[in-house]
Amino acid sequence: MTSMTVNGEPIRYRLDPDTPLLWALRDASNLTGTKYGCDSGDCGACTVIVDGRATLSCGVSIASLEGAEVTTIEGLSAGGAHPLQQAWAIEQVTQCGRCDPGFIMALSALVATNPRPAQAELDRLPNRCRCGAGPRIVKAVQRVANAVPAAPPTVPEKLNRKR
Repeated sequence: MTSMTVNGEPIRYRLDPDTPLLWALRDASNLTGTKYGCDSGDCGACTVIVDGRATLSCGVSIASLEGAEVTTIEGLSAGGAHPLQQAWAIEQVTQCGRCDPGFIMALSALVATNPRPAQAELDRLPNRCRCGAGPRIVKAVQRVANAVPAAPPTVPEKLNRKR
């Protein structure tokens, strides 16, 4: 039996220890946001965050993750509130959707350590989009990197007057 924390919940998998994390998440935990893409680590569709690092879930066994903290796209944020998820929607990145969760997870791990990644860092990601959304993906990352904290809301003067 393999134990780990997935999206903040303790999980014990009663699966063959050599089972890839991808299949444990999808089949045993019903977390289908993590996508099957190539089974060779070439596309990045299956990217999740393990102990703070982007990890291709198709290439890592559950046995090697005993005690690990795993975050999937379902656990990244409540209601899609993560800045990358919001930027994804604003920039209309999605085409077929197969690569989206993996890209968002890989990029969220990257911007957590480097809020303003250079193009060379983006080019090193193992994630690939076969539909051609690359330019919009870069725009979404730039939107997050260039985000300016929102100003606190102001109360209109006529509402702020004492009576």
